[in-house]
Amino acid sequence: MRNLDYRWRLRQVMANRGMFSTTDLLPPLQERGITLSTSQVYRLVVERPERLSLKILMALLDILDCTMDDLIEPVATQTEARKPKTAQAGGDHTKSTLGSLRPRRARITEAGP
Repeated sequence: MRNLDYRWRLRQVMANRGMFSTTDLLPPLQERGITLSTSQVYRLVVERPERLSLKILMALLDILDCTMDDLIEPVATQTEARKPKTAQAGGDHTKSTLGSLRPRRARITEAGP
């Protein structure tokens, strides 16, 4: 099975443009109407964002004069297909298992005459 993932390269792109501090992004973002705290900018640069507004992305592209391909590198990863788990018959009922904690689907039966 093939999973798609990505590498966030903002820090490398910033370094290539001579921006070595995360706070270097604050003024240019503010010029574009985006106000972020220093901790938000730090997380944006250092961590891989799971969600990112298009407004911020477009501002970063403009500030750094780069393309999305420069900031976001697609990566394909190979994963093993998982084997389905099978229920064990006659298991120890005193132990709490995940299967015993799941709710059961209600059965609707038609009422007789």
